[in-house]
Amino acid sequence: MITTRHQKHSRRALKLIEHGGLIIISIATLIAGTQEVMKMVAAAQVTLADLLMLFLYLEVIAMVAVYLDSGKLPVRMPLYIAIVALARYLALDIKDIESWKIVSVAGAILVLAASVLIIRFGQMRFPYPPGNVQEGGERDSNIN
Repeated sequence: MITTRHQKHSRRALKLIEHGGLIIISIATLIAGTQEVMKMVAAAQVTLADLLMLFLYLEVIAMVAVYLDSGKLPVRMPLYIAIVALARYLALDIKDIESWKIVSVAGAILVLAASVLIIRFGQMRFPYPPGNVQEGGERDSNIN
């Protein structure tokens, strides 16, 4: 009885910490996005690097939303963020990067994209059992 009550309070405390962390991540991401927009307004121009940075912020917010909805963090979302971050790196520093580094970063993007395809294939070929929450928080009720 005491152990059960202790476990219940421990789980509740961990959930509060988890939600607090998600709130901090969301607020920090919104602040960073706002700062990025302010830089674009001050410079009176929008570059591809700016757009990719805003896309990264949007992906982080989407990842927090999916985690809140489903209680799970889909593996594909951080992979998408990594792909966009590497693409942004290339877009920003293309003039200063040596050719072997460009090939390396492009190879890393290719490996990440292949990973996404493999994960997606696995989800299609070996779906979750009915009633389980899938990526994006949807319930899958009609699996063949």
